[in-house]
Amino acid sequence: MCCGVMALNAFSQTGKEHVAIIPEPVSITQSEGQYVLPKNIIVATSINPEMKQAIATLKGLSIPTGNHVTVLNSAAKPAIRLMINAKNDTLIGDEGYYLSVTKKGVVIRANKPAGLFYGTQTLIQLLPKEIVSAKRVTGFSWAMPLVQITDYPRFKWRGLMFDVSRHFFTKAEVEEYIDNMSKYKYNLLHMHLTDDEGWRIEIKSLPRLTTVGAYNVKKVGYFGSFPAPKPDEPRDYGGFYTQDDIREIVQYAKDRFMNILPEIDVPGHSLAAVVAYPELSCTPGADQYQVRSGEHFMNFTKDGIKAGIDNTLCPANEKVYVFLDKVLTEVAKLFPFGYIHMGGDECAKNFWEKSDSVKALMQREGLKTQEEVQAYFEKRVEKIVESKGKKFLGWDEILEGGLAPDAIVMSWRGMKGGIQAAKMGHEVVMSPTTFAYLDYMQGDPAIEPHVYATLRLSKAYQFEPVPDSVDSKLIIGGQANLWTEQVYNVRHLEYMTWPRAFAISEDLWTPKAKKNWDDFFGRVEKHFGRFDEAQIKYAPSVYDPSLTVRMMPDSTLQVSMETEVKGLDIHYTFDNSFPDNFYPKYTEPLLVPKESSQLKVITYRDGKPVGRLITIPMDEMKKRATRRNYD
Repeated sequence: MCCGVMALNAFSQTGKEHVAIIPEPVSITQSEGQYVLPKNIIVATSINPEMKQAIATLKGLSIPTGNHVTVLNSAAKPAIRLMINAKNDTLIGDEGYYLSVTKKGVVIRANKPAGLFYGTQTLIQLLPKEIVSAKRVTGFSWAMPLVQITDYPRFKWRGLMFDVSRHFFTKAEVEEYIDNMSKYKYNLLHMHLTDDEGWRIEIKSLPRLTTVGAYNVKKVGYFGSFPAPKPDEPRDYGGFYTQDDIREIVQYAKDRFMNILPEIDVPGHSLAAVVAYPELSCTPGADQYQVRSGEHFMNFTKDGIKAGIDNTLCPANEKVYVFLDKVLTEVAKLFPFGYIHMGGDECAKNFWEKSDSVKALMQREGLKTQEEVQAYFEKRVEKIVESKGKKFLGWDEILEGGLAPDAIVMSWRGMKGGIQAAKMGHEVVMSPTTFAYLDYMQGDPAIEPHVYATLRLSKAYQFEPVPDSVDSKLIIGGQANLWTEQVYNVRHLEYMTWPRAFAISEDLWTPKAKKNWDDFFGRVEKHFGRFDEAQIKYAPSVYDPSLTVRMMPDSTLQVSMETEVKGLDIHYTFDNSFPDNFYPKYTEPLLVPKESSQLKVITYRDGKPVGRLITIPMDEMKKRATRRNYD
């Protein structure tokens, strides 16, 4: 591996283009020279159903190149050869591959078709960025560097969570998301299918879940701040996936060697289910509830979560367990993946505290706290999940009150819950807010769609799923989560996902020792070019500076600025005009003139603007200010 890195660095120093593969392979050795795809591209491979998507990837070369692609079972001198190893190679496992590009052509070898599929994704990244164009591109040769690559994943669980409940996305849009994930070697899509805003999966034995629970009132703006809908406003915004839709999505993912993890979020976040079937609630009057349209009803305080209406399933109601058995019977048949996610997060218990039936349950079962009530619920749900032949998985709140015997924990409130679960001998998937929440802002709040927290690209790249204090075998992988309260359409979905999903893919695939921020960002910029060609939206926030405002002892404001990437110059103005590279360059913390009404900043590189113009009014700066300690 070290030799491969040295060879690549030596080649880079000659001035030739650096190979830009994401996620970074385990080992890559680059040599002088190139291989140019011939006009007639012959692909030699065994033709079977599992090879379908690898072959489709290579057939797709014909669109931008205009070259003819022929796939044969065997050929004397193919341009590209895909080979399954005769003997299992333990180094690369089921998803790894060897990729060789010489002056004679390309050979990709793997133990399993999954490895060949991932190898073809790497091959595409070796070609010029125009290879992802949806139309023919002329004017240059389709060449790739001569390389020898050995590659395999660090973790078996490499996922993204896509919340389709807060805002509904069509089957075609989900499949497009899967396509883009697979290019970066993700192998799991976690679909958050139910929540207060909509139930998105058809359950034939419980039709009201979708006829009633899948629709709310369309609101546009900042979700969570909307007024309650008026009675006459139409409830026609939303949708759901039929069972045939789900089967097609599952197969689409399977063709790309990706599993689909379904999430049915209970006992909290269940308002859509309660609206459809009010008898599932502990609270009288639930039959008057409506599916949430973005109005505020949850309060998160230091004393716990308090809900204005009861959005929970009642743990003391036997009908709830009959309901969940029906739901999970149908869900288990639709999703072949061995896990079902049952939520468990952010369960407001203030209505349980007032419920006579919950009080009776506590007395009968010897439960002392509401957390133990939820643990009782989770353990019963685990048995239902396991009766369907699946493993039970939940957010880290399921630790509170006692963990179900065989539960898998998805740790989102930092790493603490995952560490606790692993020390108890449970498998863990790490998805902490600190590194992996894609709904967070990516840059300065003055320019980003406002959310309550920020996660920059460089921070996402620091994600390390395995804490030093636990058995690494119990950390089965990780994922990033995209909640869609503030995501209304596909273009914004893309903006929030990329480039941070580049970082997460490398966090989960590439050996820890090989990760390097500066090298990674150099490759990210190459992939920005690919996304431009493919017309996929991404966030340029990494080029924008981070600003910290402090209040000095004399009440003067001081502004500090820094950039995530090297080589950027920050130019600024306090005089309301528009700064460019002829304006002052930031070199040290600035004292804000007291008469100033706003600060404007922009970043340049090599004399050209790369960041966006950011304007921060003085009132906003004062709100951000924190008094420095001059002890």
